[in-house]
Amino acid sequence: MAGQLFLLQLVVLILVIGAGTALAVIDQRHENDESAERAVTTVATTLALSNSTVEGLRAPDPTAVLQPETERIRLATGIDFIVVMTPAAVRYTHTNPQLIGGTFLGNTVRALAGETFTETYTGSLGPSVRAVTPVYDDSRIVGLVSAGVTREKIGYQFVRSLPTIFSVAAIGLAVSALGAFMLSRRLRSQTLGMAPDELRRMYEHHDAVLHSIGEGLVVIGRDTGDYAEAEVVNDEARRLLDLPEGPIRLSALPESLRHARAGDSRDETHLTADRVLLVSREPVERNGHHVGTVLTLRDRTELQSIMGELDSMRGFAESLRSQAHESANRLHTIITMVELGRYEDAVAFATEDLRLSQELIDRLMAAVHEPALAALLLGKVEAAAERGVDLTVTDDTALGPVAQPSARELVTLVGNLVDNAIDAAHVATDSPCDDAWVEVTVREESSMMVVRVADSGRGFPNRNLDKFAARGYSTKSGSRGLGLALVAQVVARHSGTIRNEPSPWSTVVVEIPLEGATS
Repeated sequence: MAGQLFLLQLVVLILVIGAGTALAVIDQRHENDESAERAVTTVATTLALSNSTVEGLRAPDPTAVLQPETERIRLATGIDFIVVMTPAAVRYTHTNPQLIGGTFLGNTVRALAGETFTETYTGSLGPSVRAVTPVYDDSRIVGLVSAGVTREKIGYQFVRSLPTIFSVAAIGLAVSALGAFMLSRRLRSQTLGMAPDELRRMYEHHDAVLHSIGEGLVVIGRDTGDYAEAEVVNDEARRLLDLPEGPIRLSALPESLRHARAGDSRDETHLTADRVLLVSREPVERNGHHVGTVLTLRDRTELQSIMGELDSMRGFAESLRSQAHESANRLHTIITMVELGRYEDAVAFATEDLRLSQELIDRLMAAVHEPALAALLLGKVEAAAERGVDLTVTDDTALGPVAQPSARELVTLVGNLVDNAIDAAHVATDSPCDDAWVEVTVREESSMMVVRVADSGRGFPNRNLDKFAARGYSTKSGSRGLGLALVAQVVARHSGTIRNEPSPWSTVVVEIPLEGATS
């Protein structure tokens, strides 16, 4: 493509400069003719108006008086001939003295009528450009003056100007060709030396691929300022990031993806308002220079939700396993008491444990109408006990049937808050004498669902929960902190709030407007 463009530009330049040179030659020829006409007219009229010319015509021998003067003027001005003649066109002077006394070859009618004119005529010296003007003596025409330059001399002057014209044209052509070559070289570099049909096919293939692949694709150029625009955003990326049609500024990307522009990475988890995305970043280099960055996006929302449910099921299974293990120990104890004949103690031991467990189950099932949430809280009580943390569900916990948030979102919200509280309380226990506890409340207040989780841990640095929305934030070493971000995602999706409540303890409070709540 660059070579074809260079040849096309070169042909156009040659044609344009050739046409310009031809016009310059024609103009120069015309200019030489006009210059000659001006020169001979000036000499003829000046000589005709001179008193010495009139006096010479009055003299008995006009030739003796006028010939030396006209030759001096002719040599000084560089013209070819000056002829002073009678009104009848008989020469008094001439460049060739042998022609003096002969008849002037040319037109004199217009001069005899009092007009000064120029013409091209073939005279005694050959074709020439001449001017003819009358000489007056007391308003009477007493003679005529003609001055002229031969065509041969004009042609010689024209030929001497041609090298300058051709030199300027050659320099212009060379400079233009060099500019066309530099432009062609840059174009070749920009198009990687590909032909137009190759570029068209590559564009069609790439456009088809971008619209058909199942992954989101965002290409960022060298400019990474917030006001810069992404160079490529395919359909899947617009869907995953909820972006409009048209150019996309980098400032329109989610906050977590803006930080992904620095450094390369693979399969990082990023959160948007309603999606969990796996993001890979690959820098693009050419000839050792950074030319852009490619971000690929994969939707992990459903997978993350299923993994969350799987984690809950795993927790329930672990809770059942621990309960089975604990029940086996208690059953052995009861059997031993019976064998020892201590029947009343055996009955009291069995019924007390059953009473406490059943009371919690009955209370939660009656107060919380969402079975998944009630099961989650029961499982977390057992899981916390295994880690030496006393988890309490407060007596004022009560939540009626609601349409939104969904059961899955409730499990994500409460489960992650409780898990983080258990972890914080467990880590904060410095000795066996320290009490590790977590207190959970889930209830309705004025069409708002309020989730309050307090623990004996140290809380978040500076009581700043804004970092909940940041991907990967965690107070625990080795944790990616995705649970906190998932909580913030659910809260933002339902226009809720999350805050620290003033308390001596670490307390997190979430408030979400309820949809479809019934009292």
